[in-house]
Amino acid sequence: MKQIVIIDDDEKLGHLLTQYLERYDMEVHIALSPTKGFEQIKKVKPNLLILDVMLPEKDGFEICKEIRAKSSIYGQLPILMLTAHAEVTDRIVGLELGADDYLPKPFEPRELVARIQNILRRSSDDPNIRDIKPINGLEVETSRREVKLDGETLDLTTMEYELLVLFMLFPNKIFTRDELMNRLRGIDAELFSRAVDTLVSRLRHKLNDTSKSPRFIKTVWGRGYTFVGSSV
Repeated sequence: MKQIVIIDDDEKLGHLLTQYLERYDMEVHIALSPTKGFEQIKKVKPNLLILDVMLPEKDGFEICKEIRAKSSIYGQLPILMLTAHAEVTDRIVGLELGADDYLPKPFEPRELVARIQNILRRSSDDPNIRDIKPINGLEVETSRREVKLDGETLDLTTMEYELLVLFMLFPNKIFTRDELMNRLRGIDAELFSRAVDTLVSRLRHKLNDTSKSPRFIKTVWGRGYTFVGSSV
């Protein structure tokens, strides 16, 4: 049974989501404040965190940023953010901070379940992924979902890891933004190219890569992105 922590000060919504998600073999733990939320995360060690943006004490953006900054404590906990604001800018901020997906309120419970399942699929080991050869000092061990660059372990979010694996499985293939959206799934189509660009930018930053002199990810203007480098 998958363990889900929800940090949301809407007690009624939390109760309804608990009842609904239990139908899909998920055990839900509700926290009405950030303080209680962090306690639940440390206690439960959940498979996924559902995080509201508007909260007492501190907002969801601050919580997401803190979790990503303390990966030694929280690991790469998948995060799905909820908000009553539908502005694309707010949702882009969530993705930039390392959220795995973003869902505006009000939403259909079935859509929430679909997004949760997509995130959990991405964050679980995929036995169908073949071995990935090291490229330019970059190594991926899929059995442990571990990425190393020049011998140093990198902390990647679920989506960053999946994007890197996709690139390394098909080096020198040019991916359009449409193809990346379809392959990764889970990103709201409304965010489209900005979400893909944000994700690529985050991954580049962690790879110490630049668009002007790419070691790994090259922008193909007017077409998309490609992963450059030679296997060793």
